[in-house]
Amino acid sequence: MKRVLIVGAGRGGSALFKILHAVKRMEIVAIIDRNQHAKGLELAKAHQIPTDSNWESWIDSDIDIVIEVTGSEAVLAALMKRTHHDTIVIPGSVAYIISELFVEKESLLNRIKYQMNNQELILNNIRDGMIVINNQGSVQFVNKSAEKIVGYAKTAFEGKNIRTIIPNTKLLETLRTEQREINQKLLLENGKNIITTRIPIINGEEQLIGAFATFKDITEVKNLAEENTDLKEIKTMLEAIIKSSDEAISVVDENGKGLMINPAYTRITGLKDNDIIGEPATRDISEGESMHLKVLQTRRAVRSVPMKVGPSKKDVLVNVAPVIVDGKIKGSVGVLHDVTEIRSLTNELKRARQIIRNLEAKYTFADIIGNSHEMRIAVEQARVGAKTPATVLLRGNSGTGKELFAHAIHNESDRRHNKFIRVNCAAIAESILESELFGYEEGAFSGAKHGGKKGLFEEANNGSIFLDEIGELSLNMQAKLLRVLQEKEIVRVGGAESVPVDVRIITATNINLEKAITNKTFREDLYYRLNRLPIFIPSLNERIEDLPELIQHVIQKTNQDYGRNVLTISEDALINLKQHHWAGNIRELENIIGRAMIYMDMNEEVIKKEHIPAFILQSSQHPSPVHTNLSNEHQTLQTALEQYEKDFIFNSYERNHYNKTKTAKALNISIRSLYYKMDKYQLE
Repeated sequence: MKRVLIVGAGRGGSALFKILHAVKRMEIVAIIDRNQHAKGLELAKAHQIPTDSNWESWIDSDIDIVIEVTGSEAVLAALMKRTHHDTIVIPGSVAYIISELFVEKESLLNRIKYQMNNQELILNNIRDGMIVINNQGSVQFVNKSAEKIVGYAKTAFEGKNIRTIIPNTKLLETLRTEQREINQKLLLENGKNIITTRIPIINGEEQLIGAFATFKDITEVKNLAEENTDLKEIKTMLEAIIKSSDEAISVVDENGKGLMINPAYTRITGLKDNDIIGEPATRDISEGESMHLKVLQTRRAVRSVPMKVGPSKKDVLVNVAPVIVDGKIKGSVGVLHDVTEIRSLTNELKRARQIIRNLEAKYTFADIIGNSHEMRIAVEQARVGAKTPATVLLRGNSGTGKELFAHAIHNESDRRHNKFIRVNCAAIAESILESELFGYEEGAFSGAKHGGKKGLFEEANNGSIFLDEIGELSLNMQAKLLRVLQEKEIVRVGGAESVPVDVRIITATNINLEKAITNKTFREDLYYRLNRLPIFIPSLNERIEDLPELIQHVIQKTNQDYGRNVLTISEDALINLKQHHWAGNIRELENIIGRAMIYMDMNEEVIKKEHIPAFILQSSQHPSPVHTNLSNEHQTLQTALEQYEKDFIFNSYERNHYNKTKTAKALNISIRSLYYKMDKYQLE
């Protein structure tokens, strides 16, 4: 990869930036311009590429190519003088030609795109359907009329063989014979009759490159004819449709006199044909005004108007729309919805949501993978804890599976048929965390819901609540949580009365709570309340013998997610993974296996060493020096500081996948300083 420095961020520099940034073998190290508002600098910042006003500080940064786009001969001469003899300097005149070609190319592309858009717009707005195929029979284009007639979306057409969409198509015969066919009949699978014309596509070299068909739905023509010849038949058909509908429908004429009702209307209101037909539109109303009359006056539809209808004063919601023919109102159509049925459906929906929330604890102890001694101890402790009402504190590094344990504990307890609610204490802003946990009363603060709101502790009553990242709570929230643990009651925000709650509390943290107590960021009294049953979940490095089983589980899970059929991992790849330091634990393992499977061929079934990301293999061959002993009493302070700096730089270099530019940015030092220090400590 060639490292490029662009000096000048005006029009030419901006054009070159766009060209080079799209080239994989070119890495733009920085773009330089004294004008801090230059367009090229804004582009570079948007792509997180360094900018500067002085090129001299960048000229020694291992640059392969310097492109001078300022147009200044003095700048070009200075660059030629200062650059290393291996560095190529491209003058502004050459860069200008490149930028002009790029602008001309963009203009041509825009014109072509404009013409193509116009063509597609025209084809999409003609009433005839159109399908274009290539010489292999694959669909290349389909317009909106074709979608409507055939009954398939455009995405189902394009790229597919025409026979998979229209099995009895004759368009492939047109490819074979290279003869056009005019006004041919064809019956589609959806029952539509079409008239179609098929024409082969021949290029200037007399070569067959495809074929296209245009077609018209003659069913539509037939319907138009019937519309003008048999109005009585259509009226009979409409009456049959209305009477067979499950929706309660009433129709009135332009004077508000009843014309028609259906059986569903009679079922809801109790009124029959002789009660409505020929009678005023107010005949069926018990309470409220007639929406039919209102629509006839305003010529505007109304929706979801509550009223009472019929002798039994049935509660309904009414939708009414006007019937307008040639600008004249001819009547209106009303649809009634039984509110009782709506309420019943709403209650069923609430019950369904309740069931779903009760099933939120998805995992059991059977889902916990691992037979190492450390993991067996953790699982056994969790099983014991699940049978008691004691508060459980799950401790372990990030990615070890603390939430998995929380799910399993709830599902093993006698509360498993009640709610399991999860709360990430670090993910909810301090300003709203209290109202989320404990709820609030109406008017407690600006924007509070009418009637107040239950908190998560009340929602979890008789069930379990999982408080993840408990160490991130503020001291104020810690005091309120302590009250819940001690008194088994909560007070809503803005309220005065205590609300009793019966909740099993499961907490988790990856920080050192004992150290937090020493630093006075965690309450000691809360610590003793939470630490009744501590369960330490081992990191992946502490149970490396579980790695093969975990990998097999991750492979099966990723197969389902990605639609793959990977069976296992090779022995040499497994050896390398066993030597890796798993700072991210199971989460990191899922990431690595997922990445490996993405880059495998679809027919490969074994993850091999070459599929494993390079930085994982390098870290297993060159382990991080983080365990260097700094407590040697014979070394000087300077030696200890240098050793720490060396370790710190190497760890950052490793985390950034051995990318020097990213490492320098992470350490907040210049790339030149990083090169100096890496050379000093021999880190390559």
